[in-house]
Amino acid sequence: MSTERKQVAVVVGATSKWQADGRNTALVHGGSVDDSDLPIGIRWGVGGAIAQKFAKEGFFVVPTTRNAANAAALQDAIVAQGGESLVVELDLASRESIARAFATIRSRVGDPEVLVYNAGYLDGRELPPEKELLEHVPVEIFETALNVACRGPFLVAQEVLPAMRKRGSGSFLISNNAWSLRGRKRMTGQSLYYPRVMMRTLAQVLTEEYSEHGVHVANIVIDGLIDAPGTRMLARAVQRPDTVINPMKIAEAFYYLHAQDKSCWTHEIQLTPFGSKPSY
Repeated sequence: MSTERKQVAVVVGATSKWQADGRNTALVHGGSVDDSDLPIGIRWGVGGAIAQKFAKEGFFVVPTTRNAANAAALQDAIVAQGGESLVVELDLASRESIARAFATIRSRVGDPEVLVYNAGYLDGRELPPEKELLEHVPVEIFETALNVACRGPFLVAQEVLPAMRKRGSGSFLISNNAWSLRGRKRMTGQSLYYPRVMMRTLAQVLTEEYSEHGVHVANIVIDGLIDAPGTRMLARAVQRPDTVINPMKIAEAFYYLHAQDKSCWTHEIQLTPFGSKPSY
């Protein structure tokens, strides 16, 4: 544990591809954008909002990212708000990197009480309209999707669930999207989200295996466009602000799930903005 014996919350994928200097932001807008006038709670998307929420609730928060520099500003924000944080580098494509990251977390601050798996990817967005069909998808793009949506949470679960099981408590929360509900055609400009269905299935399997050991597993379906520096400028966000989800409210939903009494656990929750019809 940390020096103050705080419980530990790890957020895998604490930064956002839609943050001011994110990859999607650069892809869509041609470079970084200015986020200085935006609420600090939305600057790093869902992962950053969750990290800030758990820090405010008294947790020692560990944001993970492939490059520590990506989360430096987030860590500064957490500290400025009176929280404690340690950024750890983690590459979900590497089993060695995952093992090394959690060895560092255990040695520095202790076993996580909460693990939020919020990893995302943008692979597939660059494919042109004439390459929408599966036959045109490069294997490398499919492998990235498998690494992040399937293999990654499997390996992360193996790192954190044994200690949660032995302790008899803990939350393993998976951030997912509407593509996890059923197979859907990938449209031009969308990431390759087919494997998200398997991510949801893994959450269901872990629920059956670990609930009886006191571990709360849940799949959170974020069903809509998330407010972030890079998404605010999109035409659909400007034209239909009622269809954009506030990441700080998403973070409250994650904390609600963790704080639930064992006698009444929720194992899947779907978050849809009021201006949109829920996905099925």
